[in-house]
Amino acid sequence: MSMTDIGWFDAVVSDTAPLARAIKQFTLRVRQGVYPHFTSGSHLLVRIADGFGGGVNAYSLLDAHGGGATVRIAVRHEPQSRAGSAWMHTLQPGDAIRISAPSNLFALDPSARRHVFIAGGIGITPFMAHLQALRAQDATCHLHYAFRSAADAAFCAGLGARGNVSLYDAARGQRVDLRQLLAALDDADHLYVCGPRRMIDEIEAAGGRLRAERRLHVEQFAQPAPAPSAAFTVRLVRSGCELVVAEDESILDAIERRSPVQVQSLCREGYCGTCETRLLSGSAEHRDQYLNEDERRAQDRIMLCVSRAACATLELDL
Repeated sequence: MSMTDIGWFDAVVSDTAPLARAIKQFTLRVRQGVYPHFTSGSHLLVRIADGFGGGVNAYSLLDAHGGGATVRIAVRHEPQSRAGSAWMHTLQPGDAIRISAPSNLFALDPSARRHVFIAGGIGITPFMAHLQALRAQDATCHLHYAFRSAADAAFCAGLGARGNVSLYDAARGQRVDLRQLLAALDDADHLYVCGPRRMIDEIEAAGGRLRAERRLHVEQFAQPAPAPSAAFTVRLVRSGCELVVAEDESILDAIERRSPVQVQSLCREGYCGTCETRLLSGSAEHRDQYLNEDERRAQDRIMLCVSRAACATLELDL
């Protein structure tokens, strides 16, 4: 799905509310009609103002389903990340905003006997919708929610009273024992993780069997600011195009701006796999969250939205 294929809606900020230090909740109302139906785990894309870097950011929808004119998201101001969150935190009720139709890359698996959730920091957001959905279904789940401190934790107060929620406050010396948690999973349990890359890496390293059995589900939206990188050349072999990818743009950006080739894309953050492309020649510097280590070592595919060249020239099957 390309950016032009995504349905976009003109919306307005109808309300904002602080959830924690540096985290705000935004209620957005589409200007005409209703927002499309969605299921828990869905997200939307927000077009960021050009003065704050442009592009799009993805945010989880806080509710289990749609059908009305309003949707809710929560945004953490990330000073070390892209400027989109800073722009979001400037918005006030009445301000215009452009949002996409919903997409779900983090859905509940209906085959699971029990759903086990691990949230780190702002990674709590998709699980608010999942908890709501599973409560309506009377399904079994347990949430493990780790955060820096209570002041930094969105929804902490309301979750603490639930019997199927465990809270881990780092300021009080509390930590999730990930290996113990993984060892306690039954064969029919599914594990869902959303949080910092460090947490995800640790779980993926320890949960190889879960991943192989497709019982590990991972989501991460926030990307660190990209490391400095030199320009390089990309050859689109089937179309006969050759492009220079500048230091401050992605391969996907370069293709969209300076070639007639249409590339499917969605998240533009390296986590959904939509823009995966065959790498015919050259060595990639993989910056995505989609490929596993074996797939990265194979050097036969690349995510165009975030990954770069580790050599002078890449040849792509485009």
